[in-house]
Amino acid sequence: MSAPLPSPRGQKSRQTEQPVPVEARGVGARVGGFFRELGPGLITGAADDDPSGIATYSQAGAAFGYGLLWTALITLPLMAAVQQMCARIGIVTKSGLASVLRKHYSRWVLWFACLLLLIGNTINIAADLGGMAAAGTLLTGIPAGWFVPVFTLLILGLLIYASYEVMTRIFKWMTLVLFAYVFAAFLAHPDWWHVLRGTLWPDLKLTKNAMLTFVALLGTTISPYLFFWQAAQNAEQEEHRDTRSRHRRPLQRELRAAGQDVNMGMFISNIIMYFIILTAGATLNRAGITDVQTANQAANALKPIAGPLASWLFSFGIIGTGMLGVPVLAGSAAYVVAEAASWKRGMDETVHTASHFYGVIGLAMLVGMGLAFGKANAIKLLFLSAVANGLLAPPLIVIILVVCNNHQIMHQYKNGRTLNILGIAAALLMTVAAVGMFVF
Repeated sequence: MSAPLPSPRGQKSRQTEQPVPVEARGVGARVGGFFRELGPGLITGAADDDPSGIATYSQAGAAFGYGLLWTALITLPLMAAVQQMCARIGIVTKSGLASVLRKHYSRWVLWFACLLLLIGNTINIAADLGGMAAAGTLLTGIPAGWFVPVFTLLILGLLIYASYEVMTRIFKWMTLVLFAYVFAAFLAHPDWWHVLRGTLWPDLKLTKNAMLTFVALLGTTISPYLFFWQAAQNAEQEEHRDTRSRHRRPLQRELRAAGQDVNMGMFISNIIMYFIILTAGATLNRAGITDVQTANQAANALKPIAGPLASWLFSFGIIGTGMLGVPVLAGSAAYVVAEAASWKRGMDETVHTASHFYGVIGLAMLVGMGLAFGKANAIKLLFLSAVANGLLAPPLIVIILVVCNNHQIMHQYKNGRTLNILGIAAALLMTVAAVGMFVF
């Protein structure tokens, strides 16, 4: 579900790309080339289905059955457009989003964006660590409080000594557990007519709970931390390419490849979203569980495929996605602070060469760990972190739109009409949903 990140630490690749003309490639070579192009976008898509996402989708299916399946369709083009804009910023400027804001806009815009991200990420890290700890308890019966520091130190140790690339190789297989929801959905024998209706016919009740869930669904799919992570990873990828002879055609090719990468990542992310909602609707909602309070209740959605092993399957999914998602949360926070302060940064750097960058990662993890020790229900905290992201995302999307339409920054690679329409639609929809949450 992921492609390699930049070369091992301190060993930046400088090989010059010599692309073979598309016309000269066979079908197999073209398919292979397509999958080789997949990188940061696919990793971002995998990270989007973090523990917060799983809990939010489970709650949506439990509370409203198939009634919110349509959200998977409408969020796909919106999230893909926003992530494509972020990828384009990284590729064209060879800088992360915070770096671009520091160079071209006032300091209040820069630190306003940073503050929104840091608030959202801290809440999300705490929620994900709490969710992982709850999954650990489900597996072993050991109190969750013991697992929070264990997972925190494990992630920090792997990031510092093994790199995120190694982590993706190890834990990406655990995230394949999420595809169990696809099979469980069919084995649960849902009412396919109601599934089709819920998919194609928007049915959003104007109640506080429905609007809260809608904001959470938007926030866990169109998440602020993914904006900064996408731009930073594409920029870092560009730094490892030989750019001495870049002309318009190679850059256009990179932008097209990034678009394919993002679209594939977001498509996979939303397929998982769709089937978790569907499975929860066909199992939890049907069984009368409309408010998921515990990890064990959420795990019941997987009983059609795993039976008594549902708790194990659910726990492995939560822990695996957390091990991929939490480093992205901490990493995006470190990127934005390091770029804003003009520090050396990068996941391929060492603690010795980028001490401030890794210091922010460590601080973000430790603050998140501290918050995770609170008395809050882990599943509820995961859901509320998605709500927080839904409230924080709209102003950041507006900032991204402004950057992507600035000719001085993006030159001839400014947004086209389609990206602008979808970006504006994402910001408006999330703003209206947030207002509706407080009105109803």
